[in-house]
Amino acid sequence: MGLLEVRVRDEEGNELTLGEVISGRWTVLYVYPKDNTPGCTTEAKEFTELLPEFERLGFQVIGVSRDSVKSHHNFKERHGLRVKLLSDPNAELIKALGAWGRKKRYGREYEGVIRSTFIISPEGEIVWKKLNVRAKGHAARVLEEAKRVVET
Repeated sequence: MGLLEVRVRDEEGNELTLGEVISGRWTVLYVYPKDNTPGCTTEAKEFTELLPEFERLGFQVIGVSRDSVKSHHNFKERHGLRVKLLSDPNAELIKALGAWGRKKRYGREYEGVIRSTFIISPEGEIVWKKLNVRAKGHAARVLEEAKRVVET
């Protein structure tokens, strides 16, 4: 199965393929560990704040995590988020993107979501990716990359 055929749930709970979500548009797809945690909230708020600039460039901005559709709804409502959020409870898309792996926290090693961002062309090709990013200030860096990608 190719990346564009991986199935996720949108904010209304509809099951869609990544290809249907991208729908021929430039897309910033950011992968984050968990709704309502400090880093993930910071990242989502920064992407929301910059959303009009991304949209002027022709981009949609979509976050994806393993959280449920209901959790995403509450997260958006609580923080006034305007980015789209996808639910990937089995981490199929996250793993297909390479945003899953070994992590270390408080000396403990475990497998989990690696905060990452991808710029995907309207044809569904990943044209830029950054793995293991820091949340604070990341959205602004991605915006600069998005500008470079569409100006090329």
